[in-house]
Amino acid sequence: MDGSIPLPAYRHHERRWADNQYVYAVVSRRSGGVSVGINLNPDKACNFDCIYCQVDRSTPPAVRDVDLSRLTDELNTVLTAERDATLYTAAPFDAIPAARRGVCDIAFSGDGEPTTYPLFDQAVAIAAEARRQFAIPRTKLILITDACYLTRPNVRAALARMDANNGEIWAKLDAGTEPYYRLVNRPNYPLQHVLDNILDAARTRPVVIQSLWMCVHGAAPPASEIDAFCDRLLNLRAAGAQFKLIQVYSIARKTTESFATPLRDADLDAIAVTVQQRTSLPVAVFYGLHD
Repeated sequence: MDGSIPLPAYRHHERRWADNQYVYAVVSRRSGGVSVGINLNPDKACNFDCIYCQVDRSTPPAVRDVDLSRLTDELNTVLTAERDATLYTAAPFDAIPAARRGVCDIAFSGDGEPTTYPLFDQAVAIAAEARRQFAIPRTKLILITDACYLTRPNVRAALARMDANNGEIWAKLDAGTEPYYRLVNRPNYPLQHVLDNILDAARTRPVVIQSLWMCVHGAAPPASEIDAFCDRLLNLRAAGAQFKLIQVYSIARKTTESFATPLRDADLDAIAVTVQQRTSLPVAVFYGLHD
């Protein structure tokens, strides 16, 4: 055993664990192991309608509201299962080598945009307390976000709490131009709004940019789009934004739109090289999982 996690383990990404309604565990390729997810959008409502979204909105949600008391209990249950190793008795977690076990992060990533939840700051407080109670200081608190609401007062307060608890913001930026952004994200805000929110957050702490690239109707993104994406990063940095990492990745599971498919590994590598050379920022590549 070389300590690596088999690729098929990453395909199982259901936001369900046991009988839980809000808290789940997955094997995350970008986290590098076990990620404990918190779904603050069980109603499946989202302000974006990305063509590569993996949320099944063809079925009604099992629950629409968030019960923070139950969420707290569920989080404790999942963390207990990881600590006593019962988590690793079933797939896909049984594929994780012993050396790779542990909770990499507690991530706010569900069936919609986490920061739209009115009590987002309270949810972050619950995760921070669980991190303290279980004595897992290396575990990160991660917000996976489309970056449209980072300037809201309650979100800013939550981000400050995350900063004190090994927090990271993973902000979505999948395009460099407005037309391509509207093609792939089908958003409710213009691209400049997203850029302004990223800038506001990244002036306070380094952020991770998560950038998904794919084939759309069989076509890879044009080189001009990648150049425009790099220009956006450079402009943000010139305005005072700090970046920890640029994640360049592709599709790993079934998507909302069948015409959104994984990019070839070589094409993804080429994008990563362009981003690194143009911006001198650290880049991590996560390949799509092809059938």
